[in-house]
Amino acid sequence: MMHTLQKESSSNQPTLNEGDSVRNLTHDLEKQPTRQTTETSAPTTEIFPETDLSCGIVGWDGQDDLNNPQNFPANKKWTLLALISAMTLISPLASSMFSPAISYVAAEFGETNETILSFSVSIYILGYAFGPLLLAPMSEVYGRRVVLSAANWFFVVWQIGCARANSIETLIVCRLFAGIGGSGCLTLGAGVIADMFPREQRGMATAVWAMGPLIGPVVGPIAGGFLGQEAGWRWVFWLLLIVGGIVSLGVEFLNKETYAEVLIRWKTEKLVKETGRMDLRSAYDTNKEPVTLGQTMVQSFKRPVLLFVKSPIVFLLCLYMSFVYGLLYLFFTTIPSVFTQKYGFSVGLSGLAYLGIGFGFIGGLAIIAFTNDRMVMSATAKNGGKFEPEMRLPMMIIFACILPISFFWYGWTADKHVFWIVPIIGMFPFGVGTMGVYMPIQTYIIDCYPKYAASANATLTATRSLVGALLPLAGPKMFGNLGLGWGNSLLGFLALAFIPVPIVFIKYGKVIREKWPIDLDGKD
Repeated sequence: MMHTLQKESSSNQPTLNEGDSVRNLTHDLEKQPTRQTTETSAPTTEIFPETDLSCGIVGWDGQDDLNNPQNFPANKKWTLLALISAMTLISPLASSMFSPAISYVAAEFGETNETILSFSVSIYILGYAFGPLLLAPMSEVYGRRVVLSAANWFFVVWQIGCARANSIETLIVCRLFAGIGGSGCLTLGAGVIADMFPREQRGMATAVWAMGPLIGPVVGPIAGGFLGQEAGWRWVFWLLLIVGGIVSLGVEFLNKETYAEVLIRWKTEKLVKETGRMDLRSAYDTNKEPVTLGQTMVQSFKRPVLLFVKSPIVFLLCLYMSFVYGLLYLFFTTIPSVFTQKYGFSVGLSGLAYLGIGFGFIGGLAIIAFTNDRMVMSATAKNGGKFEPEMRLPMMIIFACILPISFFWYGWTADKHVFWIVPIIGMFPFGVGTMGVYMPIQTYIIDCYPKYAASANATLTATRSLVGALLPLAGPKMFGNLGLGWGNSLLGFLALAFIPVPIVFIKYGKVIREKWPIDLDGKD
C-alpha cells in the first residue's frame, strides 16, 4: 500500500491513487496550504494533519474533511453548542435556586447556625472546584461526549438525594456531589468550542455557552423563591431532576464527539483492524514517544495543576477572575435579607431583585458577543495577519471601570432605605462589568491553549469556584459589622484597586506567556 503522492498544479488537494482504503493525503504539515476564511481578511493559519498511509500516518481526509469538527456545517456546530449551553444553564441554576428556600430548610431541620445554612448553599460551588480537575483531563483521554454524559447523569442522580435528605448533613453531602457532576458542562464547553470553532468565531460561541454560568445564578433565586414558598423546598430539587434529566437525555442522543485526537485515534484503531497494519499511528501522535494509557492519564491529570503553577499568566488570570467571582457571590449574600427585611418583600418576590444583575449580564454579554470577534479580526489584519490572544483583552479596561459602581450605588441606597427600584437598578453596572471581564478571559484562555482548552478552563473554574464557595461565608459577619453601606463600599474600593490589572494583561501578557511556556504534552 505504498504510493507516491502527487500534487495537482490546479488544486490544493493531492492526487489520489486507487486501492487505498483511506484517501492518501499529504502528511508534511508545513507544506499544506493555509486555509482562508470569509469572515476576516486575516488568514486562519491552523492546518489539520492529513492521512498518509505510505508513512503509516492516519489523519483527516483533507483540509475540508466533513468528519473534522472544525468543518461541521454551521447549523450542526451551533446545535451541539446549544445542547451544552442548555446544561450550563441548569447546572448553575442549581447553585442558587435553593438559596431563597433556606429558611424553610432551617425550620424543618431545626438548624439555627447561619454558617451551616450558608454552607449548605455554597457547598455546591465547592463541587465546581473539584469536578473540573477530574473531568477535563478525562475528556482529553476518552473524549468530550462520554465524559459530559457521565457528568450530566451524575448531577441528575444526586438531585434525588437532595430532595429526600432527612438532615442538613445529608443535604450538604448530596449538594457537593451534585456540584461535581454539574461542573461537567462548565468545564468541557471550552474544549468543545476550541474543537469546533475557528478563533474568529470563538467570541460569539463563548458568549452563547457562558450565558448559563452567569444568568443561571440570577434566574435560580427567582424560580426557587416562588417554588419554595408554594410547593416546599424539596420541590426545588425535584424540578432540577426533571429538567436536568430531559436535557441530559437530549445530550445523550444528539451530542457528537468533537475532540480531534480521540476521533483520529478511533479512526486509526479501525484501520488497524481493517488492514492488519500495526504500524499505523494517529497524526496527532507522530511527534510523541509511545506511552501507556496510565502514563497518558497521569499527564492529563497534571495539566490543570501545571497551568496554575507554571504559567504566570494563567495564575494571574485565575486570581483576577476569582476576585470578580468572589465579589459576585458576596453581593448575592445580601440580596435576600435586604429585600425581605428592609423592603418587606416575600421570599418569592425577593428573588426578583436579582433581575438588576441579570439584565446587566445580558447587556454585557451582548456587547462582548457582537464586538469581541470583530475587534480581534481588525487587530489581526492590522498586525499583518498575525493573531495574538491578547487582542481579546483591550475592552476589559472599560468593564473593570464599570464594575465598582454598583457597590457604592446599591450599598448606600439600600442602607438608607431608598425606594426599592433604585438599589435594584444599582446592580446593573456590576452585571455588565462582570460579563465584560469574564468573557474575554474565558476566550483568551481558549485561544492560548486550544488543544487543551478543557484543562485550561478547568484551572479557571476550579480556582474561582473555590473562592465563590468559601468567601461568601464571611459575608454575613462582614456586613453585620460594617453595615450595608460601608460593607459594600469596602468591596467597591477593592474593585477600584484592581482596575489596573487588565492593563497589565494587555501590555505584558504576551511577554509573560512567551517567557514561561509550558510543555503540556511531555511526561515530566
